[in-house]
Amino acid sequence: MRRWMMWSVCLGVALVFARQGIQGHADDKPSAAGPIRFEPNDWPWWRGPNRNGTTPVGQKAPTQWSATEGVRWKASIPGKGHGSPIVIGNQVVLNTAVRNPDEQWVYSFNRDTGEQLWKTRVHEGGFVTKQNEKSTSANSTPAFDGERIYVNFLSHGAIYTTALDLKGQQVWQTKVNDYQLHQGFSSSPTVYGSLVLVSADCRGGTGVLAGLDRATGKVVWSHARPALANYPSPIILNIGGKDQMFVQGCDLVSSLDPTSGSVNWEFPGATVECVTSTVTDGTHIYTSGGYPKNHLAAIKADGSGTVAWEIPARVYVPSMVLKDGYLYAMLDAGVAQCWKSDTGEEMWKERVGGTFSSSLVLADGLIYATDESGKSTVYKASPEKFELVAENQLGTESFATSAIIGGRIYHRAAETIEGERKETLYCIE
Repeated sequence: MRRWMMWSVCLGVALVFARQGIQGHADDKPSAAGPIRFEPNDWPWWRGPNRNGTTPVGQKAPTQWSATEGVRWKASIPGKGHGSPIVIGNQVVLNTAVRNPDEQWVYSFNRDTGEQLWKTRVHEGGFVTKQNEKSTSANSTPAFDGERIYVNFLSHGAIYTTALDLKGQQVWQTKVNDYQLHQGFSSSPTVYGSLVLVSADCRGGTGVLAGLDRATGKVVWSHARPALANYPSPIILNIGGKDQMFVQGCDLVSSLDPTSGSVNWEFPGATVECVTSTVTDGTHIYTSGGYPKNHLAAIKADGSGTVAWEIPARVYVPSMVLKDGYLYAMLDAGVAQCWKSDTGEEMWKERVGGTFSSSLVLADGLIYATDESGKSTVYKASPEKFELVAENQLGTESFATSAIIGGRIYHRAAETIEGERKETLYCIE
């Protein structure tokens, strides 16, 4: 067990800390943003209502489907995107990007029928063409606060957050920062209190975490970050009776007060580039990344810097889930694993095959994992052994994480038909 403390880090990291700070930008007027609201059967943002990839307790989900079995409806999505759908009221909303002309869009479909309700063009032109081959110009998942839908896009060399109303009309748009591209941009917005929180780590010295007023888009606070490429979305977890905003990567593990951006604690303990959103067992948070080293660690979330356990597992892209004191992960290379969350004791591992980019979802004791070829593996969240429930194929390509809520699965997939890639949103029931 290792212990890192802020006052014992090397001079290089200390200099990184020295350049970080919090800047307030908005005036002192109270926000006009109302309370955050969503329905029990909504999936309002990245990783669902609990922000940890789990459905509400007691909600079951389908376990078997195909292109001809279990599909309530399907809707064609123009262009290409890897952002996940959100489910809000009678709408299913997602982002996409089309080429020639280059445009970034938000689409809304009727939750029960798949009928297109509206579409909104958010940006024209300014696409990034040289990025990771798995990346797109629409990687982020929208977020919903009961009144507005928030979306992040990389456009014209900068990150913009845009608010839309429930009919798709733009309410505001804010430039968060200039963005130096490395692999792409994938961070999703997070709503909390009166704010929408945005993470935009990048090289070039312009990386930032920011809190924007939900009603106006004004920057309430910003926190400078090291000049390193990094990809996670900010995640809110309650630990020790306190809501905290966690971000991993840039060689740091960071806990911030989401209302003010002030740092609760921050210390080395992650690798440079991370993608996953951390989860908690109430005592630890779990960081994972894939560059420059494969990295999975359980870190006590008390600010002490104590690493309870660490292993060199490559859980770079798919986020993990927790259940009853056990941590479940799908390695990028298609190996399912289970560990005791407090000690790191390996309970089992099983090769399921494929390459994974989408995150795990836990529903009624079952884990749903979809690989890049469109195969979804359903297995039990049990520490005793890997127990397969079903394997389902839909399309030939899938990078987005499904929304599983209200007895349905909302699943984004693609296939090539007569040489042309076609993307589809499915409702499985």
